[in-house]
Amino acid sequence: MKSIIIRTLLFAFIFSAGNVFAQKAADKTPPKKNNWKILSKITFKKEYDEMMGFKVDIPVFSKEVKALEGKEITIKGYIIPVEGYKSHKEFVFSAFPYNMCFFCGGAGPETVMEVSSSEAIKYTAETVTIKGKLALNSTDINKLIYSISEAVLVKD
Repeated sequence: MKSIIIRTLLFAFIFSAGNVFAQKAADKTPPKKNNWKILSKITFKKEYDEMMGFKVDIPVFSKEVKALEGKEITIKGYIIPVEGYKSHKEFVFSAFPYNMCFFCGGAGPETVMEVSSSEAIKYTAETVTIKGKLALNSTDINKLIYSISEAVLVKD
């Protein structure tokens, strides 16, 4: 009798432990890629610009960055308003808060991107997550090197 109870308890323990481990394995989702880290994998080369009359830095995108071109990406960062603090359909998006962003001298041009969305995204000083189609720019020095089109706010 004692042996039947022990076997039953042992079976119950093994069965429930197996279910717990199976559930934990099923709950594990792959970690999200840090797209800012991927986008930072660039170098620059100097090229003479006829219009400017001097050499400018031209981005050279890595294979990893080029692989994201034209694809929908999800990225977390900060809204840098270009026309006051309101809802925006066009704004700059930064890996860092306003006081540390590229325009304040605290980071490089690979840490910001132009964003355009069909629906306005309300300004906040907190981090937000957006998704949209990534475009790369290595030819127009009057634009940022990254842009996101068709952007939408992702609810965390």
